[in-house]
This record gives sequence, C-alpha cells and structure tokens, in this order.
Amino acid sequence: MVRPDYTGGGFVNLIASIVEACGGAPRHAPLAALPARDLAAARNIVLFIVDGLGDRYLCREGAGSALLARRRGALTSVFPTTTASAITTSYTGWSPLEHGLTGWFTLFGEAGCVGLPLPFQRRGEHSPLGLPPERVYRAGSLFDGLGHRSIVVSQRAIADSTYSLHHCGRAERRAYDKLEGLVEQAVAAVKSSSEPKFIYAYWSEFDALSHHFGSTSAETRAQFQAVDTAFGELLAGLAGTDTALVVTADHGFIDSVGADALDFAHSPGLCALVRYPLCGESRIAFCHVQEGRVPEFMDRARDWLGERARVCASAELAEEGWFGGGDAHPRIAERIGDVALLMHGRTTVKDWTPGEQRHRHLGHHGGASEDEMLIPLIVGSA
Repeated sequence: MVRPDYTGGGFVNLIASIVEACGGAPRHAPLAALPARDLAAARNIVLFIVDGLGDRYLCREGAGSALLARRRGALTSVFPTTTASAITTSYTGWSPLEHGLTGWFTLFGEAGCVGLPLPFQRRGEHSPLGLPPERVYRAGSLFDGLGHRSIVVSQRAIADSTYSLHHCGRAERRAYDKLEGLVEQAVAAVKSSSEPKFIYAYWSEFDALSHHFGSTSAETRAQFQAVDTAFGELLAGLAGTDTALVVTADHGFIDSVGADALDFAHSPGLCALVRYPLCGESRIAFCHVQEGRVPEFMDRARDWLGERARVCASAELAEEGWFGGGDAHPRIAERIGDVALLMHGRTTVKDWTPGEQRHRHLGHHGGASEDEMLIPLIVGSA
C-alpha cells in the first residue's frame, strides 16, 4: 500500500506549483520535481488531466509513446484515489481533508442522504440534492485567485454542470465533444491572446473504458493510443506559443473480478448494523454504523474480510494523514463515517440501493495500491 504524499511529491503539490506560477497563493507546498519557477518561465501553462491514466499503466503499456518519452517520474494521487476527491483538488488546490469530498458516494447530512457530489444527485434517486451548491462544496475555485487568464476545456456534457459551474469560478469555459475537439479548443485557447494564460483540459474517456472493459483490455489500450496521439497533436499545435504542457491523471486502476468482487449483502450481518448505504468507493468503503454497535461491526468485518482489507476507525485514517493536511472540513467526520474498509490486493466491496442498476465494473480505483495511487508527471514544451 502506498500513502499519499502531500508534502512535495503528490498531486496536491503539482497544483500548488501551477497556482504559484500563475501568480496565485498556493495552500500547500509546491512539487519538488516541478517548482513554480520552472513553469513560470513559460508564458502559458496547459494542464491536461487524463482521468484514470496511472503511472504503472503508462510504464507497462507506453513503450514508444510520446507520453512515456516525456515522463519525468511518478506522483501520488490524493486519497481516496478517485475523481471526486482528486479533481476537486485540481479545481481548488485543497486537500480532501479540506474540501471534504471523499468519494463517488458521500454522506451529506445537510441534505439527509448519501449523494453523488459530481452529478449533484441523491443516491439511487437521480434527483438533485436539493441544496445550494455552496452548502455541499466548501472550497472555492482556484482560478479566481490567479494572475493569469484561465480557461477550462471540458466535455460538453459536464461543462455547465452544477459541479463545474461552482468549481470553475470566473474561468472561461470551452466545451468539446470528442478528443480532437479537446486538442482544438486547448490550442485555440492558448492562441486567443498574447497575455499569460492557464489552460485546464480534462479528458474522461480513458477512465470510462477502464471501468467498463478493465484496465488491461484492448479497448483501454486503443484509448491510450488515441490519447498519446492527441498529446502529440497538442505539442504540434502549440509550437511557438511559449507553453509548458503538463500531463497527469487523478488516479490509476486495478481490475477486480470473481472472488475478489465482494457483495456487501453477503457479509455476516453487517448490513443490519449500518445507518446508511456504503460511502466512498468499492476500494475504500466508509461505513456509518448504528450507535453503540461499532465494536460489533468491526469484529464481524474483520472475521469476514480477514487479510483482504484493513478494518479500522475512519478517524485513524484522518489522524495518519491519508486525507492530507490543512483546515479540516467541518463535516469531515460525518463524511468518512465510523469505520473504514480499506481493501487489500484486488478486493472490492459493493452495495446497491433501490433505484440503482445492478452492475459490476471490471476496473476500479479508490484504494492505495501502486496501480491506483501512482500517477505520471509528463512535461512537454512548445
């Protein structure tokens, strides 16, 4: 298991370097491998986040690729190693401890439900959370504090979502439909004026295919090749613009199938001891246990999971620094629950609520394996 690094070797530190290079005030230490002065030497900075592209995947599958040729090393993601936590860090510069988004599923006590913070919905109901976004999202947008003009390039389906509108702040937003559209919009954004700019570009399809087909599938491999081609096209399109192009990811992947994929409903009496559906991810489940039943729950969970998971008080993970440092979110204890099930090996645990389609992803993330935690640092110049 790999602990996230928030002191100078992690994703939060990369964001801090970019913020400082763009004239902002970072909340955390800069990235030792890419200090702000190196980025500030370029007139423009483009951050290209490929959702799900783990460093170990890149090193295994990327022979001959333009991405691997410009890899400078590995960073750690945040914890949990998931989009809701890491992308929120990329939009805010805050650690998960600070911004409080700790998984695809998160308990929002202010809404009285488990919700999905990215689509801003109640779990299983496909209806809005019913609160103003600022009640759910504590952190503001880092773009609002930068000296550079900021432009966010993202898929049309999410460009104007509640989550995006809140976290993009005053940044301009440009939407695209396909990968070639991302390249076109990013290049056009850089060339739109002579002033210094920060371009934030996000691509999610690598993650989607890794979930559906598995991270070792032919479909995922083809998608990697498409992303590598897009990276080369970005470099070519930006030539002569004095731009630093930084590519990274929010997390990596592992595959979990068969006996490794556990159903929470088959656990020995654990379902009867929780107050809410599981929160977090399939690789790190946050459990909200009935009052006075925590010791019983932990005993039963340890008997069931054995060496397949670390079963501990969720507060232990916070105390050990898994969620980072800073000013803790006032509801962080509520959001991570009473007991954490941190999966080992390739084990996953899943539950379903009424209204949810029963399905199993092949690819997973959220845990602390090297495949999930390590993300690449790729730097090009144009």
